[in-house]
Amino acid sequence: MQLYQVDSFTDEAFRGNPAAVVVLDDHKDDAWLQHLAAEMNLSETAFVSCSDEGVQLRWFTPREEVKLCGHATLAAAFVLFETGMFPKDQNISFQSRSGLLQASWRQGKISLDFPVDRPQPAQAPPLVLEALGAEPLYVGTTRVEYLMELDSETAVRGLQPQMERLALASRRGIIATARSAKPEYDFVSRFFAPSIGIPEDPVTGSAHCSLAPYWQSRLGKTTFRAYQASRRGGALDVQLADERVILSGQAVLVFSANLHV
Repeated sequence: MQLYQVDSFTDEAFRGNPAAVVVLDDHKDDAWLQHLAAEMNLSETAFVSCSDEGVQLRWFTPREEVKLCGHATLAAAFVLFETGMFPKDQNISFQSRSGLLQASWRQGKISLDFPVDRPQPAQAPPLVLEALGAEPLYVGTTRVEYLMELDSETAVRGLQPQMERLALASRRGIIATARSAKPEYDFVSRFFAPSIGIPEDPVTGSAHCSLAPYWQSRLGKTTFRAYQASRRGGALDVQLADERVILSGQAVLVFSANLHV
């Protein structure tokens, strides 16, 4: 089997979010998939299975399987397009735990069609706020995360969460966001999920399924240019379309290898 490592949501190697992609040539049990994801030790490893019944896609962190991942979906689509397994004028329909996900090649970028995840106003426990070290302007909950707006991009970039305490939060992760200080972007964000083995995710596509409807309510628009302000950093085009979010970005192949296990 071939193993690929792809940097997603970037046009430069060693930036964006790295994901491993394995195109399976036969059935592997869940324990094997989880062991390989732990071996890769990236925020996500994507496993693709192609058959007459369609293309199945699953995502694993070093600790557990997750229901949705944006950057690893982009990486998987990139591999299928670039290796010629799928022509670039044909959409890929991934069967996943989050339903049917579409990927398409558009003018040098890959666009992903994901379900929207609208945040609802909520109160964060004091533990979470103390561990994050910030006083948010807004707190909401998505299906599995907290979303918090801070008062500035500087505040978002300056966060230094206490990861061990943040890992005790009842929800999977924290999305911190603010308006961008740069005119080329609408908003910035960072994402922390130490409870599932991801202290800080470099670029989180799935978080933008919640950021898009939140910033639509704040800015009164449906199309955004977003930047995730992690150390590696990455940029996304984001469009809110009713109950779907279209995420678009570039990707770079870092290496491919033969998997002998």
